[in-house]
Amino acid sequence: IVIQLFMMYGLDVIMKGSFWLVLLINLILAGQSLALGTLLSSFARNEFQLFQFIPIVIVPQILFSGMFDLSEAPQWVNVLSKIFPLTYGAGALKDVMIRGLGIEEVLPEILILVGYALVFLVLNTLALKKYRRT
Repeated sequence: IVIQLFMMYGLDVIMKGSFWLVLLINLILAGQSLALGTLLSSFARNEFQLFQFIPIVIVPQILFSGMFDLSEAPQWVNVLSKIFPLTYGAGALKDVMIRGLGIEEVLPEILILVGYALVFLVLNTLALKKYRRT
């Protein structure tokens, strides 16, 4: 909430859509990211090894999420971007904040993010059970 309020009042970012919908999307995106981070950490033996996952997992998400215009990119880049959860989070945030769309229009992206979070949580459970046995 503090970051969103700072964006609106400190940085004068104009938001056309609902403040609460942006907050909901950010919370779901944060939960999904936390689940992904926990999943990655279950495969790392130490902190240094976990940091090596950042260029492999995080950087491509940022580059292919739609934060940068991908309209001139090759078709395979657009297809690849669809596998990253951040693509759906960034798209939903753009739709709400810039275009002023409501929950009905961004519900598919929200559901995809929730789906990613659930998949990551299930994989976390399986990975941590395996870790516990060894």
